[in-house]
Amino acid sequence: MTNKIRAVVIDDSAFMRKSLSIILASDPDIEIVGTAKDGLEGFELVKSVKPDVVTLDIEMPRMDGLTALKKIMAECPTQVIMVSSLTTDGAEATLKALELGAVDFIPKEMSFVSVNIVNIKEELIRKIKTLVKNKALTSRLQKIRGVGSGEELPIKHKSTGSLPRFAFKAIALGISTGGPLSLQKVIPVIKENCNLPIFIVQHMPPKFTKSLADRLNNLSVISVKEAEDREEVKNGTVYLAPGGFHMKLNKNISGKVYINISDTPADTLHRPSVDVMLNSVLEVYGKHTLGVIMTGMGKDGAEGIKHLKQLGGYCIAQDENSCIVYGMPKAIVDAGYADVIASLDKIPEIINKAI
Repeated sequence: MTNKIRAVVIDDSAFMRKSLSIILASDPDIEIVGTAKDGLEGFELVKSVKPDVVTLDIEMPRMDGLTALKKIMAECPTQVIMVSSLTTDGAEATLKALELGAVDFIPKEMSFVSVNIVNIKEELIRKIKTLVKNKALTSRLQKIRGVGSGEELPIKHKSTGSLPRFAFKAIALGISTGGPLSLQKVIPVIKENCNLPIFIVQHMPPKFTKSLADRLNNLSVISVKEAEDREEVKNGTVYLAPGGFHMKLNKNISGKVYINISDTPADTLHRPSVDVMLNSVLEVYGKHTLGVIMTGMGKDGAEGIKHLKQLGGYCIAQDENSCIVYGMPKAIVDAGYADVIASLDKIPEIINKAI
């Protein structure tokens, strides 16, 4: 990278400001251009130094993180990553922040006291580099939120392909960075008479998936819930894998399908894992599974979709222009697995026609 990524850290904890600054400054491509101890000071700092990325705490004196985020996005739009507590209240506030324009979040408790500090450090730096590299992201976020200036983004991948008439029996959807906001544009649009189950893996920590499932359920005409161990799978229900665990399926001799929530395999990059979920769904529903891969970093889901294609199934990949991060869908498109490449607003339309 020719120019360093300029970062601002906003947190009322001196320990957190110092820890985040050390983590980010340890990468030669990132420099800390300022820190602030509350939202008001942070907002003024962002306006002044115009950084490339901001890490923003939620609970702070004088001006909290959500208020600061609103002002930042209104007056000096910037890539903002929230620093969130692993609590139910923290999850609710983080989901609200993502709706207001934050691009991602890191769990506070996992950031600096975990034995996985090296992995967390690498993930945060990778997130920042990926997000800042995406110059069109702020405009894209505004467009997805429906508050954009009307400026059209250059189309890199037009929606292509169509699904044939096929006896789909289940939908398996994988999503990561940008997922909570994007799912709110898809799941509430799924038709009420949906007669098959939908299984979703969204990369999130515990408590966050429960809050997301509840929010989607309140917005949707179909039932949405965080999946529970040993519950029977019902048609017309969306099952969101719980954070920190894999979601798999079991089928008994009478043909009933049950959910299995498990912490194995333990060696996957993500837990929950899209690949683990997909491969388990395929064991039950085979080629009659409709695979959907949406916005996200990395390539989780690529192996599962490869398996689906080998069985003769079909897959939808979100297009580059509507993704927050074009990583997971890109892996599908580049491998030639995508039968349909569709924009965010077209995905529920295509699903509704297919089911």
